[in-house]
Amino acid sequence: MSILDWFEKKQKKVKSSDKLNIPGNLWVKCPSCSEVAFKKDLENSFMVCTSCKHHFRISPKQRLDYTFDPNSFKEYDEDLEPQDFLDFVDTEPYKKRIQKTKKKTDKFEAIVTGTATLAGRPVNVGIMDFSYMGGSMGAVVGEKLTRLIERSVEDKNPLIVFTMSGGARMQEGIVSLMQMAKTSAALSRLNQERVLYISVLCDPTTGGTSASFAMLGDVQIAEPGALISFAGPRVIEQTIKQKLPPGFQRAEFLLEHGMVDRVVERKNLRSMLTNIVTILDYNKESYG
Repeated sequence: MSILDWFEKKQKKVKSSDKLNIPGNLWVKCPSCSEVAFKKDLENSFMVCTSCKHHFRISPKQRLDYTFDPNSFKEYDEDLEPQDFLDFVDTEPYKKRIQKTKKKTDKFEAIVTGTATLAGRPVNVGIMDFSYMGGSMGAVVGEKLTRLIERSVEDKNPLIVFTMSGGARMQEGIVSLMQMAKTSAALSRLNQERVLYISVLCDPTTGGTSASFAMLGDVQIAEPGALISFAGPRVIEQTIKQKLPPGFQRAEFLLEHGMVDRVVERKNLRSMLTNIVTILDYNKESYG
């Protein structure tokens, strides 16, 4: 091989390498229909597949941007972090898992809570985050949510909670299960004060979350295709030894059987929530 041939071959390799050096996060494959979409187009369509209407799981920040008034959100209790009070170890120590998850997600817990405005109306907002340990509910999630509910008891602002959770956090044992009773008791006080609570069920809402505050809303809204259940379909099939109906435990199935009030596409959710809050008109003045 001549020197000239060697240089030509090297230049071809460099050009080929440049062509392949495309950032991998520009395109997203839909897990439902396998259609590949440009990420920016997907974000403009509320992270909903334009081919099959699959609703991607989204972050609390995206949820705030899509649903509430711009720059209106004020976060509370953002510094609360989980503790490994049981010295729990499964495949790795819980303490190490907390550190790794915090570093990976840059978040302190699986829920964000605070206040925002919806078409100018103040509301209290809780948004669960599946990227943090599957949105599991531990002591801090329960505490933050309870404080948020108590804030609505005090200021009489409507409460809107977006659920996205695999259930109670096993690394915190019985303490995580106690959050079911704790949040439900707080919601009972909210109900006595006749303050509106809207629960928005996102994919997935399962386990202890669905068995407590997620299903206690005055108004129950679900996103299309969301899995909403206590035990998963496979567990149920193995237990009862029967094949389950198509779409079992999905949002549309629950709507058909009276478990939710509406299934609302993400692009319509802001207007739907605005209408509910406006029509029911739960505000401070109503209580004299």
